[in-house]
Amino acid sequence: MKQTRHLILLLGFLILSAPLQAAPPRGLMPVENRPAPALRLSDMDGRVTDLRSLRGQWVLVHFWASWCGPCRQEMPSLQRLDAKMPDSRLRLLLVNTAESQEEVFTFLSTVAPDLHSLLDPDGRVTENWRPRGLPSSFLVDPQGRIRYLALGGRDWDVPPYLPFLQGLTR
Repeated sequence: MKQTRHLILLLGFLILSAPLQAAPPRGLMPVENRPAPALRLSDMDGRVTDLRSLRGQWVLVHFWASWCGPCRQEMPSLQRLDAKMPDSRLRLLLVNTAESQEEVFTFLSTVAPDLHSLLDPDGRVTENWRPRGLPSSFLVDPQGRIRYLALGGRDWDVPPYLPFLQGLTR
C-alpha cells in the first residue's frame, strides 16, 4: 500500500513536471509529417530564398494574392506576428501567387509595409504545395516536414495562435 502511494505520487510529479505540447488551435490542422515540397523563389529585390537553407528552424509558409479578401484582412496580423516572433524562432515566408511585382509592391506598401514577399509569377511552386485556396499557411518543422496547415485567414498574433506558435518554437 505504501509503495503504491509512492508510485502514484511519483507519477503525479512526472506528469505535472513534463513540458506540455499544447493542442493546435481550431483551424490549424495537423498534417501527417510529410516532407515540404521544394520552394526556391526570389523576392522583389532579386534575393533568392530556398526553404532547404532554413532547416533547423520552424517556418510559416504563407500563400497569398492581392485580389484575395481574406488575404488582405490577414496580412496586418502576419506583420505583427513577424514583429513579435524573431526569425530565430519562426521564419515567415510569404509567397505571392501569380501576380506582378508592381501588384505585390502596391499591395504590401499599403497593407503590410514591413513585410517582404517571395514571388511565384507562374504559380508553379504554389501548385506543388497544393493549397486548397488562398490564403493557405503551412507550418514546416526544423526537419523540413509539414506539420500543420491553416486554410483561410486568421489573426496570427493573438491567442490562441501566438501562444501556440511560441510554445512550438521554444
